[in-house]
Amino acid sequence: MSEIVVGVDGGGSKTRVLVGTAEGEVLATVDGPKSAVSPGEAGRSADVIAELVTRALSEIAQPGAVFPRVLYCGVAGTGREEERRALHSALDAKELAEEVVIDSDGLIAMYDAFDDRAGILLVVGTGSIAYGRSPAGEIVRCGGWGPTFGDEGSGGWIGKRALGIVAASSDGREPATALLFPILSATNCEDVQDLIPWAAAADARAFATLAPVVFSTAAAGDQRANALITLAAEELVLHIRALARQLFTDERAAVAVALSGGLMGRGSPLRKRLEQRLKSAVPGAQLRSEEVLPARGALRAAARRIRLPT
Repeated sequence: MSEIVVGVDGGGSKTRVLVGTAEGEVLATVDGPKSAVSPGEAGRSADVIAELVTRALSEIAQPGAVFPRVLYCGVAGTGREEERRALHSALDAKELAEEVVIDSDGLIAMYDAFDDRAGILLVVGTGSIAYGRSPAGEIVRCGGWGPTFGDEGSGGWIGKRALGIVAASSDGREPATALLFPILSATNCEDVQDLIPWAAAADARAFATLAPVVFSTAAAGDQRANALITLAAEELVLHIRALARQLFTDERAAVAVALSGGLMGRGSPLRKRLEQRLKSAVPGAQLRSEEVLPARGALRAAARRIRLPT
């Protein structure tokens, strides 16, 4: 039997595990809850990943009958060395594979989008971050500073600002907006004042659930919701332009650009507005039309570790 490898995409909303062969054949796919690492909680993330990997392996063989050669995990929240080491230690102790590799969720998406070629990848879901690889192979990230003071243009960012719009409208500081009642419904709140305790208890994922409300309200013609989508697109374009200038001379240079994440699906109003804005803000951008699958990138990276000479 060919050597088995496992690729993991651990995000802030869900986790996907792919089991495959070193030659690239996918044998099993399993989805589960989020496994993004929060500071000091690597053990919880490891538990989620381990349970899903075990379940995926059970789909191709009896428990214990297959021992993967490489477990390659791209997990959100591992940008800092401390979290990366903690997750590696926790997963290594579970003895799921001969070798465990921890990478960022953005970089495994880069592997799927460009392999080892140059390009810029923008990932937009609960949070946001961009990665770029120069023609010389240098990899640089932009954004991804987290929900407290970063993640501009993301679902969590949009949700927070939507609440701000509703609050300002309620005060009379802004005109009336059609966002009020859909947001009250989405948060199970009866009154605008009830949004205060809801927001105080919410995390980035909860705020991100309000992004679809903003999209649907904008589609119905609400000017303030439309303005928020435009602002989000502008923030995201800045990520791409900054990397184009840093890695490809300037924004007019030809550069492959890929989009990934829950808010960058085909037909997404945010993606449409972003693509339109890119034409003038980053005229050298050449958008990749194929879907980017980070878990597939992790699987490819795992297989590559077997093929590389020792």
